[in-house]
Amino acid sequence: MADSHPIEGVWLPVKAELDGVAAPELVINRTELTLHKGSYKVVFAGEIHDRGRYEFVAQTEAEATLRLTLTSTHLDNKGRVLASIYQLVGNRLRICYGLDGVTPQAFATALDSQRYLVTYRRQE
Repeated sequence: MADSHPIEGVWLPVKAELDGVAAPELVINRTELTLHKGSYKVVFAGEIHDRGRYEFVAQTEAEATLRLTLTSTHLDNKGRVLASIYQLVGNRLRICYGLDGVTPQAFATALDSQRYLVTYRRQE
């Protein structure tokens, strides 16, 4: 049986920003992300907001960032692909999602960048 990947678990946002604007505390405090064996689920206020599959993207020796692709299978988002980069340090996970399907080049957002940057902590 294969060991689980360190990214797997339930993650709670501690901060987030979309296109350079900080997410409201209400959103941060009521959201959770679950990653488990290639599947993801986003719950907001106790209801499933999105779910789908994720896969790791092969990294070349020249690339310093780890890449992840999420593909939604849920309702209005079905078929939507989020090309993302991630960093895992201890119990902190940082993901920068490319909402336009393009892989972000940095852990940063700016006005009209179509980037969503979230720092999560692992749920105890």
